[in-house]
Amino acid sequence: MTGEEGLGPSGSGGSGGPGGGPTGTEDGRSAARGAAREGGAVRRLPAVPGFAAWRGDGPSPKHEGKALRKRVPRSAHAEAPPVIDRPDAATAVEWSNAGRLPELTPIRVGRMAATPFSFLRGSAGLMAHDLAGTPVTGIGAQLCGDAHAANFGLYGDARGGLIIDLNDFDETVHGPWEWDVKRLAASLVLAGREAGADEDVCRAAAYDAVGAYRRTVRLLAKLPAADAWHAIADEELVSHTDARDLAGTLERVAEKARRNTSARFAARATEAVPEEEDPSGRPGARRFVDAPPVLRRVPDDEAAAVASALGDYLATLSEDRLPLLARYEVHDVAFRVVGTGSVGTRSYVVLLLDHRGEPLVLQVKEARPSVLLPYVRAAGFAVPEAGHEGRRVVLGQKRMQVVSDILLGWTTVRGRPYQVRQFRNRKGSVDPAALAADQVDDYGRMTGALLARAHAHSADPRLLAGYCGKGEELDEAVAAFAVAYADRTEADHAALVEAVRSGRVAAELGV
Repeated sequence: MTGEEGLGPSGSGGSGGPGGGPTGTEDGRSAARGAAREGGAVRRLPAVPGFAAWRGDGPSPKHEGKALRKRVPRSAHAEAPPVIDRPDAATAVEWSNAGRLPELTPIRVGRMAATPFSFLRGSAGLMAHDLAGTPVTGIGAQLCGDAHAANFGLYGDARGGLIIDLNDFDETVHGPWEWDVKRLAASLVLAGREAGADEDVCRAAAYDAVGAYRRTVRLLAKLPAADAWHAIADEELVSHTDARDLAGTLERVAEKARRNTSARFAARATEAVPEEEDPSGRPGARRFVDAPPVLRRVPDDEAAAVASALGDYLATLSEDRLPLLARYEVHDVAFRVVGTGSVGTRSYVVLLLDHRGEPLVLQVKEARPSVLLPYVRAAGFAVPEAGHEGRRVVLGQKRMQVVSDILLGWTTVRGRPYQVRQFRNRKGSVDPAALAADQVDDYGRMTGALLARAHAHSADPRLLAGYCGKGEELDEAVAAFAVAYADRTEADHAALVEAVRSGRVAAELGV
């Protein structure tokens, strides 16, 4: 049964039949006349806020989506963004460094200067500026905000299994679904070029990603709502997206992810505190070991502020999680530099030990306002006040993932908002720039399907499917955009490299 069929009168819970109240008396006729009447069906129950409205004979979401093609033809998505009032690459990087720890921004610049793909990873704000000048349908979804090809990966669920999904949500916000799709497509072209694939393969990766997105929303649109919500089990994903050439790579990444745990990290990054060894045999205290510039110990007052903030973090968790954390002692706090886009933000790791000395490491990561925010508003999307940026990140992540970290929460440290999550929770990722040429388009199909599934949690897949359609017009258009934007990104990267070479922008390379 399709989503549209599920909206028919058989699902109305109607009245006027058995169990629907008196119909053979004047009282019954008055009751019927007084009932809400929509689309020819008499409703016994009032509309309930938060639930779907009775659609009656109105257009289905699929037809509403299809009608949007008249206003925004799918071919329009091939348009390259305008360059009016666009900052140059060095200026954009300098702007994005505002508010970051100044001693770390040269590391960020050095990572962005490594390759054009790396530049794209660190320039979500610049791309949002560009996308604000491109056509949008007006269909809103919870965006990853930074849906480039390296922001998909494996992570552990509560039962020890591995999930593959989007895994970075610092920039998440409600906005135009097209922006995530175009960022993914452009990143695949750049990753393919870096991997040494020829231009046809690079373009095919973008084209196939959009095709997989389109086919997946069409599949989800035909499923019952609950089935669509939980769709695409991991063991079915590769076959669903015809990504069999990628199977071996995913298995190797999965094997590595299974070993990527708090225990493994703590074994390398911590040491026993000699003066606190317990002669009774009870596990003694442990502390982080300095490993600059990536990991460094912090002063006692800073460590205490982070540790104390975990009390407020507990209040953001579901109550059933609290007995688990109550079995861990807080042992130490260190500062740890994070990935390309987040370098320069404040990020801590917190070492917890249970009664056996087994570690659990939490990451307490600064949550800044999404760089997409002003551009989303310029595109006509209303964005409510976040209230707390850590809360925005956590709720956005939960809206997009099938399964999320059970310890996701947020807190405030010295007046700054932070998100809190497990660190090294059996995480693994595919480096799209290191794939073999025959795997790049497989990876594109897989990530396109994952993005569609993530968007379908907040945007009705019937509406998206109606717009995307059966044909390949959207695939062609976004692939053309992706190639053009990859060219622009390569020019931006070259400009940043020149700015570093000339001394205009400080960079620390190779960190």
